[in-house]
Amino acid sequence: MFYLGVSPVAFTIGPISIAWYGIMVALAVLTLVVWALWAVKKGAGITYETVLNAAIVGIPCGVIFSRLLHVIDFWDYFVEHPGQIIGGSGLSIYGAVLGAALGVWIFSRFRKISFGYLADVLAPGIILAQAIGRVGCTLNGCCYGKPTDFFCAVIYTHPESNGPIGIPVHPTQPYEIIYNLIVFGVLLALRKRFRPNGSLFLVYLTLYSVWRLGIDFIRDGTDFLFGLHEAQIIAIIVLIITLTLMALRTRWVKRSP
Repeated sequence: MFYLGVSPVAFTIGPISIAWYGIMVALAVLTLVVWALWAVKKGAGITYETVLNAAIVGIPCGVIFSRLLHVIDFWDYFVEHPGQIIGGSGLSIYGAVLGAALGVWIFSRFRKISFGYLADVLAPGIILAQAIGRVGCTLNGCCYGKPTDFFCAVIYTHPESNGPIGIPVHPTQPYEIIYNLIVFGVLLALRKRFRPNGSLFLVYLTLYSVWRLGIDFIRDGTDFLFGLHEAQIIAIIVLIITLTLMALRTRWVKRSP
């Protein structure tokens, strides 16, 4: 078993506390933007201006939807504490991804840019950013797993940790970090292998949704519907959509130069 005694707070500046979670989320967003800029440098059919403008639209949309899904998931708490609805103490990764995707889709419609092409360029960067974000979850103690005596269980020992103190639990955050890095490699290998545009993004959504549907069975959380977590319900909906679209539209092609 592994003991984690790291404080969720990285440092303080006067009365302001800077949490590891916030640092890693910011780093994750930066990583995605840098990934997109690097893709442009390597010859992607988009411009630096497009990347930056898409980020300006997509990031706020992602934050808003992320917070919205978190509030819905814990509605019983927030209905009693409405003053805490506005805040960044809890976010949903599905809300971040789907909200940002919606914002970028709207942006692409106005700018007459292929959303599918842009989404395919971003897909590996998105899953890489998620892996970095889960490092913040690990240090913060949130998104932890159910109690277990598994050999790689983690035990939170810091009194300010958001995880259960002194109880061995599944390290679901490191599990996901490893999985996301594997998916990152898979997406890199599959680039330019599918048509039409947007197919690689569908592969990303499918692989991540399969993971969330499964991992949440051993992850602590609140029942949302039919005994499943909110993320699992979203995963099922996303899988129905992505698998249907892939079956009807996606085809394998030889890698283009």
